[in-house]
Amino acid sequence: MNKTLKDHREIGRELDLFMMHEYAPGAAFWLPKGWTLYKTLIEFIRSKIEPYGYQEISTPVMIKSKLYQESGHWQHFRENIFNLKIENEDYSLKPMNCPEAALIFRSKTRSYNDLPLRLSEFGILHRNELSGVLGGLLRVRQFVIDDAHLFVRPDQIQEEINKLLKLVTGVYQSLGFAPRFYLATKPDKAMGDTKTWKEAESDLEKALKDAKVDFEIKPKDGTFYGPKIDIHIYDSQDRDWQLATIQLDFQIPEKMRLGYVDRDGSKKQPVMIHRAITGSLERFIGILIEHFQGAFPVWLSPVQAIVLPLSDKFHVYARGIATDLKSVGIRVEVNARNETLQAKIRDATLQKIPYLLVVGEKEEKAQTVALRTRDGRDHRQMKIDQFKQKILAEIENKS
Repeated sequence: MNKTLKDHREIGRELDLFMMHEYAPGAAFWLPKGWTLYKTLIEFIRSKIEPYGYQEISTPVMIKSKLYQESGHWQHFRENIFNLKIENEDYSLKPMNCPEAALIFRSKTRSYNDLPLRLSEFGILHRNELSGVLGGLLRVRQFVIDDAHLFVRPDQIQEEINKLLKLVTGVYQSLGFAPRFYLATKPDKAMGDTKTWKEAESDLEKALKDAKVDFEIKPKDGTFYGPKIDIHIYDSQDRDWQLATIQLDFQIPEKMRLGYVDRDGSKKQPVMIHRAITGSLERFIGILIEHFQGAFPVWLSPVQAIVLPLSDKFHVYARGIATDLKSVGIRVEVNARNETLQAKIRDATLQKIPYLLVVGEKEEKAQTVALRTRDGRDHRQMKIDQFKQKILAEIENKS
């Protein structure tokens, strides 16, 4: 890594985003500003998936191990699961959301008219990673995936995957990333027969070709229950990251005896599509921190503007501006400390706050602010309403 660039852990400390502690190896303590960033990202994803008809669910973080034996995960993933005994029964901390989503699907009779059923979940997961591979937010034991499981009829596969490719591409483009696509095929250790795998791989390949995206093959890199589309990005340091995944699964629906009543009254087995846009939110935020070096876009910044009064005489005016901006949802602070303006500007710049609003006698009389950006550029005097329109437009447009 270039010596002028900082690790996400260092930036996280400097910007008060998160902390790691020996009492919880592999799990982050989110500080108020970091949690604001985290929630903003989740709400952004929610806003993107809502038009596609997702229904959000929440499932238990601890569940009987028998579920993973039924789904097939126990045989292929047991070493990564945290297990414990409660009243002589085996329980596990949830390592993935798919068997739980399958239970919800199975909880009532489903008709062909109910499909596709799109269930999203931001559930806390645990995986037993070795201590030697843990690394800040990039490799953790506790994390959240922006997960979804789609239960579809076979004739709906192509349309749903095409929608998912558009969804993922749109999210990445909002963050300035150009996605690259890969088709990951059957691994050596896998559930199910070769014929079903070939059918699933063919479905994914057709969807990629119909979407007119270039893609490469990742031989034997699918999950144990199905092939997948992996989406990669390059960050500002030209590092390659695999983030989103779209997995086509015929195996878990069979293992967990999922079914729906078809048009002719017969019982049919749905196909399950697993989808994550960012993957682990913790890891994704770690990548974003290093990609932007803490200077997040305005819409994602924990603090979007700070008001800097020249002296105590202008604190009332400064707080009035902050109250006005907060009333329309802008995240704003006031630096009322007894410091020089230069010290306040330096602190706000180090905190990577996008907009610095300097106010003194001239500004109070004219009901304006002297606008400055974190890159050191001074802008003209601006009316408060004019600044509100400017920053709200940037937040809305994700610019």
